[in-house]
Amino acid sequence: MHYVILPIVGLLAAGIHIVLAKTRNPKYVVETVLAYALFFNMGLSGLYAFMGHAFAPDKVAAYIGWPAGSPFQFEIAVTNLALGTLGILCFWIRGKFWLAAIIACSIFGFGAGYGHIMDAVVRHNYAPGNAGAPLYWDMIKPALLILLYILHARLSSSSGMRVQDGEAS
Repeated sequence: MHYVILPIVGLLAAGIHIVLAKTRNPKYVVETVLAYALFFNMGLSGLYAFMGHAFAPDKVAAYIGWPAGSPFQFEIAVTNLALGTLGILCFWIRGKFWLAAIIACSIFGFGAGYGHIMDAVVRHNYAPGNAGAPLYWDMIKPALLILLYILHARLSSSSGMRVQDGEAS
């Protein structure tokens, strides 16, 4: 359910931030939406996934269609903790840090999505946690973050600003 709730809350928070800032500058709007997307959809989502894999591994395994008791779930948990931490830090650290975080999120997301697809094809695992929302979100989240980052970079360069080494210059 966090696949639906966190993106909506992130968009609402970004919208409120933009309205309170009283600006319609496209670069500011895209940057704000991207900051909140990274915070909610990578940061909080990663922490949520960490908690599930670390503290309720058998329940999560059943949801995904995996056998319970695999030590790999803890590895997935700490991977999600790392990605969640990066996403949260993106709210305060900007510039190239965003690009690095998006690359990490994309490698994991597209890789996990591929794993879900292969598990469905090879093992016929159509459990909701394998062939449902997690699969779609693993693919959609990095694609959206990449598109927002590209749009932000283009708006930054067209406004005479260039994102470099963590700061706008």
